Amino acid sequence: MKHADRAKSLLLGLFSLIVFLFLWQLLAVWMNSPFLPGPYSVLTAFFRISTAGDIDGYTLSSHAMTSIYRVLLGFLFAGMTAIPLGIFMGLKPSVNSVSSPIIEPIRFIPPIAWIPLAIILLGGITRYVFLIWIGAFFPILLNTIAGVKRTSAVLVDMAKTFGADSRTITFKIVFPSALPEVMSGLRVGLGVGWMCIVAAEMIGGDPVGLGRLIIKYANLYQMDVVILGMVTIGIIGLILNYAILSTERRLFKWRVEVRA
Repeated sequence: MKHADRAKSLLLGLFSLIVFLFLWQLLAVWMNSPFLPGPYSVLTAFFRISTAGDIDGYTLSSHAMTSIYRVLLGFLFAGMTAIPLGIFMGLKPSVNSVSSPIIEPIRFIPPIAWIPLAIILLGGITRYVFLIWIGAFFPILLNTIAGVKRTSAVLVDMAKTFGADSRTITFKIVFPSALPEVMSGLRVGLGVGWMCIVAAEMIGGDPVGLGRLIIKYANLYQMDVVILGMVTIGIIGLILNYAILSTERRLFKWRVEVRA
């Protein structure tokens, strides 16, 4: 029954996609505007950019792989810094109280607001890594802190009764208990980071990247390539999100909300 439900859901999703593409094509034909290309025009642009490249000679795969590399590198640094800090702050309420007046105001600054500063002070891939880091860091940090705080006090007290030291409690009880929230933070952080890199590439000076592809052809009023870039961004974001979600399902099979 479970496989039948999945097949039914897949067919419904495929049907809705076909209906959407059909209505989109009808609207494009009805409006007959160069600023609203239909799916066929976008598909034609896909083959053109994938084979011949854009106006600077970069293919669609080059743009996509460059953006993915930048995002994953910044995301890696965000996880390496936010998770240990989140565990420490969750275990030490006093540290959390002291750091909140600093962290909380910075957290509410949109990542896009850091772009001009990053472009001026940083160069090369460092600016993109920083922007991804600033976007992904806070969701991972806050979810890690929340997961640590939700750790059962009964389990911690039991471990202390049996003589477990603080290191053992942290790595054997606290971190596994907080891991579902950490994974949720990673999903949110990756989504924010993916949006940040596209915005940064639009403003940055590098000629390669999906954001740069969109802005180059937006200046040329070639909306078929613009929409192609948008669709590519959405598909890659969906794949990245599904990769983390699949990891969650494997790690936490006991969680109904993950398996659903």
